[in-house]
Amino acid sequence: MKILHSDPKTGTLKIRTDTLDDLWHLEKVISEGDEVESHTFRTYKVGKTEEKKPVKIRIRAERVEFAKSANRLRVLGTIVWGSPEEFVQMGRHHTIEIGKGDKVKITKQWKGHEINRIKQAEKESKKPRVRIIVMDDEKALTAILRAFGVEYGPEFRNAGSKKDEKYEQAERGFFGKIMAEIERHPEKFIVAGPGFAKDNFKEFVKKRNPELLDKITFENVSYAERSGVNELFSRGIIEKIMGEERFEKEMKLVEETAAEIYKDSGRAVYGLPEVKKAAEAFAIDKLLVLDEYLRSDSEVEEVVNLADRNKAEIVIVSSEGDAGERLKGLGRIAALLRFKMREP
Repeated sequence: MKILHSDPKTGTLKIRTDTLDDLWHLEKVISEGDEVESHTFRTYKVGKTEEKKPVKIRIRAERVEFAKSANRLRVLGTIVWGSPEEFVQMGRHHTIEIGKGDKVKITKQWKGHEINRIKQAEKESKKPRVRIIVMDDEKALTAILRAFGVEYGPEFRNAGSKKDEKYEQAERGFFGKIMAEIERHPEKFIVAGPGFAKDNFKEFVKKRNPELLDKITFENVSYAERSGVNELFSRGIIEKIMGEERFEKEMKLVEETAAEIYKDSGRAVYGLPEVKKAAEAFAIDKLLVLDEYLRSDSEVEEVVNLADRNKAEIVIVSSEGDAGERLKGLGRIAALLRFKMREP
């Protein structure tokens, strides 16, 4: 995500979306009554025929839908402005579709946690999102997925030949270089390739550093070339891994909070009344709230805004993952505290 323009006086933010995660974030910040502006198409009738004309339209949002199957965010609302005027009918309903790479302007009364969410999404987009290695018996090509695209890294070669007596020694050296590359970076890795090379590498890692396997996903692709990286995209594997990573981070925080609650340590609270007390006492370090709960209850929103003003970290947990289900069992809102509110 890239913030292209910001005007706090008018509440206008112009954004370029770069990833599917960006669409997910926008779904959580666009609410009913917000104004959304983007380039789109309107059907224009000329005699008995209909033509689609490119237009720029601003609508007042009534409903927001994240269409995962189409990788699009759909914002339905009534038209409040448009250009060219001859192709736009004020007050009529229209759906703006936002995809990766699109620019959109949002005008609203921004809440602190919403602005922080957008800024954090922009910050995260600059970091490597996932690292990729496509490999066969002879070579391994590395790549880094960033928000702006794929950046290719070093290539490792197997110095041996299967005809050589010392081939196994050369293969171990080859695998050792790949393993060292994975150990150097904190991000998740996808290791893919044709044949058995990746499977043999998996066994190599299993014997030497089995914990490393926790951050590696193994996949099949046709070639250990750039076309193999493209194949991972076309099959939806990259997006799946990135979505799982977000859910894993949320689950880790929910589990940490739940553990403190079950220990009765006094370092965590749950349920709106207790979280509200903690927010009023400036005691919240991290606040976890279910996304659908935040959007549907004004009192929850007030508590989140208060915690945000008090410099708490706000974590909006997706209701779609396991972390969301777990948080529902904790009253849909919980918090880790800076200090104990009471003695355990």
